[in-house]
Amino acid sequence: MDMWRLRQHLSRAGYECHIFKYQIWGKPPAKIADRLHHYVETLDAPVVNFVGHSFGGIVLLHMFDQFPFIRQGRIVLMGAPVNGSVVGKRMSRLAITRWTLGKATEQGILGDAPEWKGWQDIGIIAGTFPLGAGLVAGGPAAPHDGTVSVDETRLKGASDFITLPVSHMGMLISTPAATQVVTFLRSGKFGDVVGTPLLDTSVA
Repeated sequence: MDMWRLRQHLSRAGYECHIFKYQIWGKPPAKIADRLHHYVETLDAPVVNFVGHSFGGIVLLHMFDQFPFIRQGRIVLMGAPVNGSVVGKRMSRLAITRWTLGKATEQGILGDAPEWKGWQDIGIIAGTFPLGAGLVAGGPAAPHDGTVSVDETRLKGASDFITLPVSHMGMLISTPAATQVVTFLRSGKFGDVVGTPLLDTSVA
């Protein structure tokens, strides 16, 4: 599922959106992060916010680990297994499913992603509607979004954290989830607070 619906919400909120596409089969997250950094460098904007879903959150951790001070802005991770994925670990142990993970296991979904150093405001959204492809592999511990458990998304040093009754993929088309993304990008926290954007903003 693409991020087109979330992109619509962000565009209506006044953000110029750019979608960075990648394949988990080609390169490990550290290499993808290097590509993302070079892509961000081409953007002509004083402020660049980042919204990463699932494995995209791990890619962002790698990018900020390699390039700490990229641009001013804020970050939102949605359903990102920053502490490793039980579902991913199960799949990696079986030859029949290991190939589907590609390079995502290299300092990625197995629990060895870089630690967050607190460079910028970062908010975490976790889903609690237990419906998703991860159930085929036994599912994570409850509460979870069908693929990633709430505990797997908790990031030490995060600015704020919120759970929503959405599934792993459903959070991408959820209006309440999109509203919380905009709220955090504007104010640095979730909830009912709606602040003003930081300067001229872009979302990668």
